[in-house]
Amino acid sequence: MDRSRIVETLEEIALLKELLDENPFKVRAYQSASRAIAASDEDIALLAATRELTKIKGVGKSIADNVAAFIESGASPELEELRSKVPPGVVEMMRIPGLGPKKTRTLWHEMDIKCVGELEYACGENRLAELKGFGQKSQENILEGIALIKKFAARFLLPEGMAAAHAIMESLGDAPEVIRMAIAGSVRRGRETVKDVDIVASSNAPEKVMDLFVSAPGVEKMLARGSTKGAVIMEGGVHVDLRIVSDREFPFTLHHFTGSKEHNTAMRARAQAMGMKMNEYGLFRDEERIVCVSEREIFHTLGLGYIPPERRENMGEIAEAEGGAEPPLVERKDLKGIFHLHTTYSDGLETLETMARACMERGWEYMGVADHSRAAHYAGGLSIDDLKRQSDEIDRLNEILDGFHIFKGVESDILADGSLDYPEDILAGLDFVIASVHLRYKKEDEAKMTRRLMAAIMSPYTTMLGHPTGRLLLARDPYPMDMGAVIEACAEQEVVIELNANPQRLDIDWRELGKVKKTGAMISINPDAHRIPGLDHVGYGVMAARKGGVAPEMVFNTMGVDQVAAELKARRARRLGK
Repeated sequence: MDRSRIVETLEEIALLKELLDENPFKVRAYQSASRAIAASDEDIALLAATRELTKIKGVGKSIADNVAAFIESGASPELEELRSKVPPGVVEMMRIPGLGPKKTRTLWHEMDIKCVGELEYACGENRLAELKGFGQKSQENILEGIALIKKFAARFLLPEGMAAAHAIMESLGDAPEVIRMAIAGSVRRGRETVKDVDIVASSNAPEKVMDLFVSAPGVEKMLARGSTKGAVIMEGGVHVDLRIVSDREFPFTLHHFTGSKEHNTAMRARAQAMGMKMNEYGLFRDEERIVCVSEREIFHTLGLGYIPPERRENMGEIAEAEGGAEPPLVERKDLKGIFHLHTTYSDGLETLETMARACMERGWEYMGVADHSRAAHYAGGLSIDDLKRQSDEIDRLNEILDGFHIFKGVESDILADGSLDYPEDILAGLDFVIASVHLRYKKEDEAKMTRRLMAAIMSPYTTMLGHPTGRLLLARDPYPMDMGAVIEACAEQEVVIELNANPQRLDIDWRELGKVKKTGAMISINPDAHRIPGLDHVGYGVMAARKGGVAPEMVFNTMGVDQVAAELKARRARRLGK
């Protein structure tokens, strides 16, 4: 059994005993034992088996016997009995900064408060102001603490989670006590919104690593600090959990805490069917540990190819990896250029040339400029004369930008009747058109919106369908539409479906990409950039595409500049019947 699990069990026993107002000497004994075992270099399992745990200073005979029994059986009757005596909500209350076991016990026994919600209500009713040991200031602090819990209980966009994760990684990454460290959880899987950040590290000195974690730059509040588990709130409100394990357990713990829960359940079932047992601590056959030094070795031991983190949602990825198969997934380096960026001609913050040179710096061969069309007056939409001026500038830049090409395009609003925003003779002068809905109408139900989109898709000048559902993550739901019918229409009409990589959109939803694959339609990973940093949004789009199982050949902008130019012309010609 892993040392960290033993330490966590002893810590929880000490906490619950203190909460239940049991003998303080016993509480301190469990606290001392947990610290001693965490700091010891001894083989705990071996000492337990030989009944020599008391050799570790701070571990008494009674606790040593309990630890030995726990290691042997995998269960702690004492811990289970203590848990049965304490409502779960009471333990949850101790997450509030400043509420330790003693004060929590007072609230529980004297006020019959058994959860955070009841505590918030009591504070709102001013019931703690006269309670012994509390007072008005304590009541205000508790309300602030509850607000803090609610703050980190909220969801965040993926970039916010990534920023918090990388801040911790940079702070701890060079510490000599850290053997290996990795981001886990929904951030590693590239989920579009995250509730918290999980980080897994291996170390032989977990206490020192934990000290670095809770005092890292950017940490706003420490929520919990154990010897192997800690939790903090970063500036901005993101909750970060750190789990420290031994290095031999690291691959298994990383896999477990990467998730998803559904993927893990399926993997455990597979291991069981193969006569093995799998958990966050290891892979076992008849209680014998199977050594795996990496996640890849775990998958191979179970007869599977490596499954990238983005795919671990139990949506067919295990079946795809049977027999060691590793289906190719698009990578950022596969992108040869980008479409859908805005310039100072509409609502962008950079000039056409500045954006072009920024694309060149990223190693891309081309970009497709798509400023807003004239109906988007709120975004400086381009008049026909503006389009002509931009076209002339593109011609000039294409002459002087060596090895780089700018495709002429526009992001045309899809009008209420489904038509595009310019006459056909104007659209014909562009290399491509991204058709997007920006203005929505309250009376548009699923049928009306679907018809509106279908009409735009049927235009021979529509090259791509922009941000197909119109969603804004954590702000606006998708508009009602028959997504299956829209995807099929795009496939039939050779309209490329945009995967808008702006992290507030990530639209088309990655969950729909399986349908796209079945129809043979292509997607384009587009940044929808309005400034230079926005060009790098494609990284989020690539993660979303990988989640959907997208291979490079399914992505329009993995084609080189000459192939793209030929494909744009050929598709339009076919649709015009030429």
